[in-house]
Amino acid sequence: MKLPSRKTLEGPSRAPHRAMYKAMGLKDTDLEKPIIGISSTCNEATPCNIHLGKLAQFAKKGVSDVNCTPREFTTIAVSDGIAMGHEGMKASLVSREIIADSIEIMMRAHQYDGLVGISGCDKSLPGTLIGMARLNLPSIFVYGGTIMPGNWHNKDVTIQDVYEAVGSFDAGKISMEELIQLENVACPSAGSCGGMYTANTMASISEALGISLPGSASPPAESEKRNEMCYETGKTIATLIENDISPKDVMTFEAFENAITIANALGGSTNAVLHLLAIAKEIGIKLILKDFERIRKRTPHIVNMRPGGLYVMVDLDKIGGVPIVLKTLLKNGLINGKTLTVTGKTMEQNLESFNLNSNVDKNILSPYEKPIEKEGTIKILKGSLAPQGAVVKIAGVKLSKFVGKAKVFETEENAFRAISKNRIVEGDVVVIRYEGPKGGPGMREMLAVTAALVGQGLGEKVSMVTDGRFSGATRGFMIGHVSPEAMVGGPISLVKDGDLINIDVNKGIIDLLISKAEFRRREKKWKPIKPHYKTGVLAKYASLVNSASEGAITRPIIIAHDKKGH
Repeated sequence: MKLPSRKTLEGPSRAPHRAMYKAMGLKDTDLEKPIIGISSTCNEATPCNIHLGKLAQFAKKGVSDVNCTPREFTTIAVSDGIAMGHEGMKASLVSREIIADSIEIMMRAHQYDGLVGISGCDKSLPGTLIGMARLNLPSIFVYGGTIMPGNWHNKDVTIQDVYEAVGSFDAGKISMEELIQLENVACPSAGSCGGMYTANTMASISEALGISLPGSASPPAESEKRNEMCYETGKTIATLIENDISPKDVMTFEAFENAITIANALGGSTNAVLHLLAIAKEIGIKLILKDFERIRKRTPHIVNMRPGGLYVMVDLDKIGGVPIVLKTLLKNGLINGKTLTVTGKTMEQNLESFNLNSNVDKNILSPYEKPIEKEGTIKILKGSLAPQGAVVKIAGVKLSKFVGKAKVFETEENAFRAISKNRIVEGDVVVIRYEGPKGGPGMREMLAVTAALVGQGLGEKVSMVTDGRFSGATRGFMIGHVSPEAMVGGPISLVKDGDLINIDVNKGIIDLLISKAEFRRREKKWKPIKPHYKTGVLAKYASLVNSASEGAITRPIIIAHDKKGH
């Protein structure tokens, strides 16, 4: 391939550019090689990312050992766990766009020839993949790895348990001393949250997309195996450069189908829907909500992972990781094995080296013939309350139908206060609105709220409906991504306290049970609320972001001009 870096390095006019590189210790021999950007989301904001600087060194060594020159840079990353439950969570989804923007800016500004992307916390994974999609330069992704589970009362625990324990404390089920004991042991090391929450879901998806090395999703963050995987990822960039393989060659429509399949088989996070739609939009693939439901129906849920199940990412790693699940699905005709991957080989060729062991722990990976559930876990709902769609994760949820009275809240904080004061009772549908992409803005996750309900023992006795999002650690009958959102006058903006809401997972419907005449009366009276932010990044995001049903990506405002240029 023609190397973009030659535009900055060749010829007499580029002497100043070469001088800048030489100020950083590079020599002419280094500048003659392909220049590879090593992007990481390393920071001290979260355990998910705190070790990524170290992992970047392994990737750089791999790049150097295949006769390329690495240049390391970092982007921002938000800790969803620390941002959760307050204004900070409004910045989380916004960070996905900023991560993609900053990677794009660094690569374009310096005309690097290829990209190795390393990330850890939830939004940094899709943010990095979106950046790769926009650039369409030879690129390869590697995950920072999962945290190890903590141990409390002789059982594995994760951050999910701490959030749910807050609800248990509010309900008087545990003492403050017990809450602090759990808090002290739940997160014992670096790495992303341990269950099949959003980070581990997106890491698994990166393997299914073919944009990361097989087996790279599951090794723990601080393991030698993780270091080796980062080194091998760095080495593999040479294959992509030599063969001119770009993200558009890898992340095809069939690859996205594979990604949706693995998310459902694993019982993954509902955020996968939002992120896959966004990545597909950026790379030019027409992916819609109907594709998610079509693939879900044919995909069995076969991996027993938290929060809907019992096990964490380390347990999956012990039985062979994501490749074992992919191979099981491939063997049964649910994975397209012909898709190209970053190894330069097809998915099917990559999986040949992984053996399906008949002695694999069936408590973790169920036999294909005896799945946990016959259909996948990420369900798309539509109806009069969500004409453009909504999403619910049904892993571990016993309910399939719920009819209840709405209790309406305009913000997450108001809902959390009501829950903390035990004002939510069996049969309620908690409606939280004006928390969508534009309304929040930023489409906050609601783990603090959902976990509090579960901790109070209401997880199977109430439902929640929101135009916001849920953490991958959320469990229960919780419906998010309701579109259109309240801020643009979607039906969720018209709900009143006491209205009946009907949710039927089997039929895929979510309806507001009021007459058409009443619906029209309320629609005529509706007025949008004032934006929460008038300046700064959140205001900018709110003005550019589109619907959750399209991935909540930002799009430039195109101003049409007449022939005179006006």
